Amino acid sequence: MSCIRLCVVVLEALTPAAVHSFQMFCVLDVFTAMFLYICGLVVLYYIVRWYRERERVPDRGSKHVFITGCDSGFGKLLTSHLDKCGFCVVAACLTEKGEEELKKTCSSRLSTVHLDVTKSESIDKAFAFIKNLVGEKGLWALVNNAGVAVPSGPDDWLTLQDYKNMLDVNLNGVIGVTLSVLPLIKKARGRVVNVASVFGRISPFGGPYSVSKYGVEAFNDTLRRTLYYFGVKVLCIEPGFFKTNVTDVDLQIRNVKKLWEKMPEETKEEYGHDYVHKVENVMKEKFSNMPDGNLMKVVSCMEHAVSAVRPRTRYSPGWDAKFFWLPLSYLPTCISDYLLLKDAVRPAKCVM
Repeated sequence: MSCIRLCVVVLEALTPAAVHSFQMFCVLDVFTAMFLYICGLVVLYYIVRWYRERERVPDRGSKHVFITGCDSGFGKLLTSHLDKCGFCVVAACLTEKGEEELKKTCSSRLSTVHLDVTKSESIDKAFAFIKNLVGEKGLWALVNNAGVAVPSGPDDWLTLQDYKNMLDVNLNGVIGVTLSVLPLIKKARGRVVNVASVFGRISPFGGPYSVSKYGVEAFNDTLRRTLYYFGVKVLCIEPGFFKTNVTDVDLQIRNVKKLWEKMPEETKEEYGHDYVHKVENVMKEKFSNMPDGNLMKVVSCMEHAVSAVRPRTRYSPGWDAKFFWLPLSYLPTCISDYLLLKDAVRPAKCVM
């Protein structure tokens, strides 16, 4: 009681201004303690997560991994990486050239198969090949990597067939390949890794690309919950901008020009005959240096999803994905719309 009385005497002796300063100091001290406590919890969470995620599955030499879209980009790199990690990789390529290049650089564990994900008969042939290869062990993992990014442009430049062409690869292809090999994956209690995109969370541009990736996200979620009871893990990769054929600026510019040539004169007048030139300048100035050239950031996430005992449900490789696109997707629509539209090229006859 003597300490309490002493504090009371001291407070009574202080001036009102001093008392106010003392109170503010106490409040700030409480906030500082809370901030440090939260920071400590965050650090502890990431340490525990890092420790838990280190463990890899054993006996990789007996595990088969089926990867689609291995002619180039992420699929080609992942094939080589998993081969070095000791997995038996089945690489699906659209071209014979892609198959030959992989065979030159990988071990004898590698198997290649021709696959066009838009054709049911091609999917069936690939399934028959894999079933014969894996036998009773089943298929450890499927990585749905195949995808395309053109045509992309303002929605009123496109036709229904443009949408169908991309959806057949990016969405229907993912579903078709997955459903075909599901019995083999269930037998191995393996996993499905779906390569979506951060643009499956937010749509910054027109066209079917984001539509297809939103669809992959939805399929991924329903599949994850469906297969939970069978011990199958379903993971999703949501990369940001990386330097692949999908983000090739020259390819995108050629795509825009090709779409423009097919536009009726009325639509060209609405947008202005210099619209394509303006878009080309913006793409060269802003997007040429945006894609990250380190593709291993994505491949490392894919490898972790395939080989970790405790993989993450979602991976978002790329600083732009983590600190711009994903936070932007959680903002109120009016704010995200403003940020995405404020620097966009405006049509000549815009009314807003």
